[in-house]
Amino acid sequence: MSDPIEAPERPAAGIAGPRPSLLNGFAEIRHVGLLGALALLVVVGLVTRPENFATASNLVSILALAATIGVITVGATFVIIGGGIDLSVGAVMALASVWATTLATQSYGPVVMAICAILVGTGAGLVNGLLIAYGRMVPFIATLAMLVAARGLAQRMSDRKTQLIQVEGIVQLSTTRLLGIPLLVYVFALVVVLGWIVLNRTTFGRRTYAVGGNPEAARLAGIDVRRHTMLLYALSGFCCGVAAILIMARTTTGSSTHGDLYELDAIAAVIIGGTLLTGGRGTIIGSILGLLIFTLITNLFILNGLNTSDQLIAKGLIIVVAVLLQRRNLKARAI
Repeated sequence: MSDPIEAPERPAAGIAGPRPSLLNGFAEIRHVGLLGALALLVVVGLVTRPENFATASNLVSILALAATIGVITVGATFVIIGGGIDLSVGAVMALASVWATTLATQSYGPVVMAICAILVGTGAGLVNGLLIAYGRMVPFIATLAMLVAARGLAQRMSDRKTQLIQVEGIVQLSTTRLLGIPLLVYVFALVVVLGWIVLNRTTFGRRTYAVGGNPEAARLAGIDVRRHTMLLYALSGFCCGVAAILIMARTTTGSSTHGDLYELDAIAAVIIGGTLLTGGRGTIIGSILGLLIFTLITNLFILNGLNTSDQLIAKGLIIVVAVLLQRRNLKARAI
């Protein structure tokens, strides 16, 4: 039997994972399909709203919107490849933003605020990981409980009020531009690059594929599955903390309402990108392409003045189609 640490593309579960190569990732059929979908959405935008869609300001808006959810999506990709699910990411981000802005009202600087947001997010993720890995709770239930608890704690801390911030070091992430692009987009790009490197070029990434593909085989291969699972959720929480910094910069607020339904957008982007819900296979590139598709859809609905309800229906249909295609592909591989 092949060692899953050395060859994560052949986990014992029998589901072939991707080879750790960016070129191979782009060459995969599902990525080509996602690029085709993006191109189609761009054409729709150019046809329906050429005067508004093809502008530098709209492009910046798309990237800024994608940045916050995108950082969360990177963490969600690791968790789902590892065979888990995290429903608490939006609420944890809101809690981290409220906690950090509370410090801002006490005259703390941007560095302390950023560290606070990251520690709160990582701490919440660590609690999720401990409950799932060592408490043997079902990921759906554990993270659902964290969703409710984190949102409630954020509401209590903020007294259900939006807290304004004027800390320059945070706000400048959104207002300062390099080559016409806000700094928060570069932060998002950095997180994506680091996430890709960790997933495809480190032992941690190879173990993530192994644990998601077949936990028992990974355990027999010498991987501490429980410890690795805990770290995956801590990583997801860390990404929520970084996302909290970005949303504070973009909105200049901390609020218990931040991140509403972000968990669904992040999970949907991961699924659309080709990551298996059962774990063991997926790519960062695919998840980001899925995220850009959802972000473009949102942008097109806004530009065309379409109802938000219709937008949610469209996203729901896309998720259903993506899952059905996954099942069809798995059946085809099994034949």
